[in-house]
Amino acid sequence: MTNQQLYLAIGIPMLFNAGLIGILLAYINAKFSAVDQRFIGVDQRFASVEQSIDQRFASLEQSIDQRFASLEQSIDQRFSALDQRLDDLRDLWRAELHRVEEVLDARLKHLEER
Repeated sequence: MTNQQLYLAIGIPMLFNAGLIGILLAYINAKFSAVDQRFIGVDQRFASVEQSIDQRFASLEQSIDQRFASLEQSIDQRFSALDQRLDDLRDLWRAELHRVEEVLDARLKHLEER
């Protein structure tokens, strides 16, 4: 057997195997590309669902914030009214005590004059 025959006997099967491996890699790459495309579609669907959920939570959060703001305003108004009533009662008591003080002073002065 000559060197040429030996090279052909070893080289042709190696080239054939390399070609088959190349075709196999191209086939696997094509399959993985198809799977990647499917995952991209699923990712897009999840993104749209996520966006929808985010919008719902944002509107719900805004509604809750408005409710708390109105509740806080209502509580502030009630406390302001209560503060006003307590101030009015304090002024009333001061006026009454001042009147009682004047009456007692008048009686004391009357008693001292006797």
